[in-house]
Amino acid sequence: MKYVVIAEELRGRIARGELPPGARVPSTRRLAADHGVAMATAAKALALLNQEGLVRAEPRSGTVVAGRDHRGGHRGLTRDRIVRTAIDIADVEGLAALSMRGVAARLGVAAMAPYRYVRGKDELVLLMADTAYGERGYPAVSAGDWRDRLTLAGRTLWSLHRRHPWLAQLTPITRPLPLRNLATHAEWALAALAELDDDAAALCDLHVLFFSYVQGVAIHLEREQHALAASGLSEEQWIDHQAPAMAAMVSGHPTFARMMTELSTNGYDLVLDDLFESGLRALLDGLALRYGR
Repeated sequence: MKYVVIAEELRGRIARGELPPGARVPSTRRLAADHGVAMATAAKALALLNQEGLVRAEPRSGTVVAGRDHRGGHRGLTRDRIVRTAIDIADVEGLAALSMRGVAARLGVAAMAPYRYVRGKDELVLLMADTAYGERGYPAVSAGDWRDRLTLAGRTLWSLHRRHPWLAQLTPITRPLPLRNLATHAEWALAALAELDDDAAALCDLHVLFFSYVQGVAIHLEREQHALAASGLSEEQWIDHQAPAMAAMVSGHPTFARMMTELSTNGYDLVLDDLFESGLRALLDGLALRYGR
């Protein structure tokens, strides 16, 4: 579409500073003549840039490049506001629902306004994660032994994943994020693990194992949110609905069937917080046994 090409060219000139804030943008007549298009097409290109907050109409001056205070239609727009708004969206709707356009809409600004502060969604997600991991820290002076400090690290990370379920969905453990605030959690955990007095490779493996445990349980937090939204059924309702299929599944597997029968008789709730605490104790028990601590 020709109007998109024209808009892209003007967008580039603005980004490079060839058309600074306040400068007049070529008129529709000039654009139409330069690009060999109808004036309506040229006007459509300017309308698109106006919608993006890059230009504005000035009485008696025509169309000019918008200053930073005008772009996005909101003087209070900052990177921090964009990041916090994106976190609010992801906390409720999940990371998959996040988009730059959605953030702009939530802020009530032009669709392209956030790009003045953040290059795109990938950078936004990194900023979100760094902000989220920075919401909780550790005492200036550590107390207790390695197990006490590692327990604190696990519970701190779990609380952050609880608050922001999308954190567990970011990247595989094999591709750690270069985030300053995440490094704070890593340093605390590593300092505790270092007391086990093993070499660097073992220390790295133990830290990956520890963080993987937290992430592995936390990954179900957002998945449950999605399942609830998609099905409209609570966990208990879903189990009831699946009862016939579950009975057929365990048929011929006596241990499985006996466990399910007992759980059904005595009652059982799968609570992720309780499961996390139980697994964390088991992990630390294993380390204590292995290292004689």
